[in-house]
Amino acid sequence: MPISVTATTRRAAAAALLVTATLALSSGCHDGVGRKADDAATAVSPAPTPPSANGGGDPPPGPDGKAVCTPEMLKFHAGAMPRHHHRMLLTVTNFSDRPCTFAAQPYPLLRFGDDRQAPLPAIEASEPPAVVTLAPNRTAYALVVTSAADGPDGKRHRGRKISQFGVALTARATPTQVGLDGRAPVRVDPRTATVTYWQSSLAATRKW
Repeated sequence: MPISVTATTRRAAAAALLVTATLALSSGCHDGVGRKADDAATAVSPAPTPPSANGGGDPPPGPDGKAVCTPEMLKFHAGAMPRHHHRMLLTVTNFSDRPCTFAAQPYPLLRFGDDRQAPLPAIEASEPPAVVTLAPNRTAYALVVTSAADGPDGKRHRGRKISQFGVALTARATPTQVGLDGRAPVRVDPRTATVTYWQSSLAATRKW
C-alpha cells in the first residue's frame, strides 16, 4: 500500500522537532567549547582582598630612627609587687622579630577607669640614662606607685580596687586594656599615683 503524502510530512516534522530538542539540551549543558557551563562558572576566582592601609610593613621610625614599639609587637603583664606596699609592676615583652624603641614616649601613659582623666605623671627622677630599646624576646619594666602620702600624718588614701587599666604607648594611641595577674585586685588612687619611666632591668625598677 503506498504511503500517503500526509503521513510522510508528519514523520518529517516529528524528526525535525526531535533534532531541535536535542540541540537545545546540548547548548544548555555546554559553553560551546566542550566544557560544561557549571564548570566555567566555578573556575572564576573571587576578587582579591585589597591590601591594608599600612601595607603590613614595619612600624614608623621614632625620633631616634628606630622602629617605635606598638601594642601589636608586645605582651603586657601587671600585678602587685610582693613585699612592696603600694607598688604595682608593669612589664612588657617584645615578641616580634625586630627591635623597637620607646623614644617617642619614654614612660607608659596609664589610665584607671576614665579615659578622660589625664594619664599618671612620671617620676622624673626615674628617667634612665638612655631611652629603652627592646630587642626581640626582651622585657622592659615600669613601676606604679599606686598612692602617695597625703596629709600631715602621712596616711595614704586607700583608693579603689582595680582589676585592669589602660596603657598607651603614645599620646594619641588608644589605650590597651591590661588585666592584673593573679586574683587579688590592686587599690589605686589615680589622684596621687605615679609611674616610672620604662626601665631595662627589674633591679633598676625596684629602687622606686
